Amino acid sequence: MKTKFDADELNLVSLAKEYSNEKRARKLFEKLRWPGGKPVCPHCGFEETYALKSKPDSKTKLRAGVYCCAACRKPFTATVGTVFENSHVAISKILMAIFILCSSKKSISALQLSRMLKTTYRTAWFLAHRIRFAMATDLKTANPLANTVEADETFFPDHKNRSVTLAVIIERDGQARTRVIPSVTAKNVGKFLNECVRKDAIVNTDEHPAYKLPLKEYKQHDTVNHSRYEYARHNPDGTVSHINTCESWNSLIKRGVFGSWHCISPEHLPKYASEFEYRWNTRKQTDGERMANFLPMIAGRRLMYRQPAN
Repeated sequence: MKTKFDADELNLVSLAKEYSNEKRARKLFEKLRWPGGKPVCPHCGFEETYALKSKPDSKTKLRAGVYCCAACRKPFTATVGTVFENSHVAISKILMAIFILCSSKKSISALQLSRMLKTTYRTAWFLAHRIRFAMATDLKTANPLANTVEADETFFPDHKNRSVTLAVIIERDGQARTRVIPSVTAKNVGKFLNECVRKDAIVNTDEHPAYKLPLKEYKQHDTVNHSRYEYARHNPDGTVSHINTCESWNSLIKRGVFGSWHCISPEHLPKYASEFEYRWNTRKQTDGERMANFLPMIAGRRLMYRQPAN
């Protein structure tokens, strides 16, 4: 096994060859979970910890990877305080699942994931959803979208053939934000825009009337008239008005629906959208870098599934 970790060289071959062993997989998981290289207590945030080991004459052996906080004295592992807390899935399989979802451009079905990891369908489904849940952008810490921004919405049929609305906002050559909304109204899209976009941005939309009122507070609002077959307009100031970036993003997630998932419910659509949102926001990174950047995001999030929530 290599002594120095290089995210650029991380791929399925290296994961299967070097990290199929649980001890090595746990060391890699800890290294990615705590980028500083030192365990941090998930209970109180104290950085001084020490590893717990079983005594030689002990009848019950302590499992590997258990640490204890020097401040609160509580034991913990690398999965405590993350979406994988209390999971009985092997760390090596968790790492493999993370890499597969981080690298699959059009996603993957839970059934295919269960065949690849040799787990039950239920385990693969829960594992994939927890990864998608952790991929969601934290709007409290993320920078708001600026410069030229595009906004659009798309619709998905659920298992009862009802229409579910997904709104997407993308900064050109930048990041994307997604939100499941009840309907395309000025109140709903206005709230989404206020949370994600700076007021000095130029916002491009189609001719939907719901955008007119909320976008009066922004620097500029450009529209393209799709009903008249206008999909891109070159303005006198040299800018181009279009929402083709959003249209491209919408077509990409629909390939995932038609090709991998087939049917999705309104309760779980936000997590599916977060998966595509994360891959889009990290599209300039390698698959290994995308996985390495994702691991710290699993902290501070839990998904219990007592009741699916939108």
